[in-house]
Amino acid sequence: MTLTDEQELIRNTVQEFVENEVGTDVDEADANQAFPEDVWDGLAELDLTGLTVPEEYGGLDVDTLTYSIVNEELAYGHLAVATALSVHCLATSCIRQFGSEAHREEWLPEMVSGRPVGAFALSEPHAGSNPAELSTEARLEGDEYVINGEKQWITNGERAGVVILFAKTDRDDPDSVTQFLVPKDVEGLEVGKKEDKLGLRASDTTTLIFDDVRIPAENRLTEVGKGLSAAFSILTGGRVAIASQAVGVAQAALDDSITYAHDREQFGKPIVEHQAIGHKLADMQTNVQAARLLTRDAARQNEGGVAPKAAAMAKYFASEMAVDVASEAVQIHGGYGYTKDFDVERYYRDAKITTIYEGTSEIQKKIIARHLKR
Repeated sequence: MTLTDEQELIRNTVQEFVENEVGTDVDEADANQAFPEDVWDGLAELDLTGLTVPEEYGGLDVDTLTYSIVNEELAYGHLAVATALSVHCLATSCIRQFGSEAHREEWLPEMVSGRPVGAFALSEPHAGSNPAELSTEARLEGDEYVINGEKQWITNGERAGVVILFAKTDRDDPDSVTQFLVPKDVEGLEVGKKEDKLGLRASDTTTLIFDDVRIPAENRLTEVGKGLSAAFSILTGGRVAIASQAVGVAQAALDDSITYAHDREQFGKPIVEHQAIGHKLADMQTNVQAARLLTRDAARQNEGGVAPKAAAMAKYFASEMAVDVASEAVQIHGGYGYTKDFDVERYYRDAKITTIYEGTSEIQKKIIARHLKR
């Protein structure tokens, strides 16, 4: 799929940023489970924290394909950075699409500047793949909503300054899920446990605890009961982003494997010349490109309207592909691939999360099957 001159320019800009700024401290950030804030500030300087924000509020307002390209290139350098940005963009997209003009004027220009960071709070300890089972409640009292409950797996949970929250206005009514805007510094909102994860370790993933949190009634973003449809609409574009990130991680694993296979010699010749390794690389290259094209097609379809089947197909195929390619990358590197001396070890750990967050592979297959027509 041919890119426009503007898309090529943005891709080249992000590639240069990844090479010069992102790749310098990835291992340290991963080992210390510390998000690289200097990298985030660099994203803000490039206005990438405003990817989905309209130009009148200072954003870039890019199309879905450009958004996909940025996610792929950032994930090539550091998946944790790409993930943090994509979740921030979920939050700005919610404010853009469902917020009032007052909300947009108050929050979007500052979020374009990189602060506050956005978070998206949907999942709960007992409500992951089925958010209709969530139990967090926002009860209307006069001109305020009083929020009680707990959210889990919240990316940017520590770093966020604003949270897009999904809660029931009636805990016993599954059809009352509604979307709210909650400032992070509001009284009664606490950051709970920070998860100690297999991969994506530089990304802060936490619980958020709401204990009699009070917000103005005007901070309700959707009509009562329209929260889940709003979430699913936003997450469709988000799944294109995750598919793009999976492609980026897989491409990095492939590139490292090609270099290693040319440098590493066994039985008197580079291992790339052994058919077993050459065929692995051929399969990896084919699958990465197939996933990229499927993802870009989903981006194109989503630009013309919400395209849940295309987004689900792209996320399902690309994420499973990334796990397979990263696994083969470790295998090609042999014993070295199992050590932290080579990046493929991190790619292998990071790739797995793309099959889980923003809808597991099983959920994606369910969505695909639901949209099949005779």
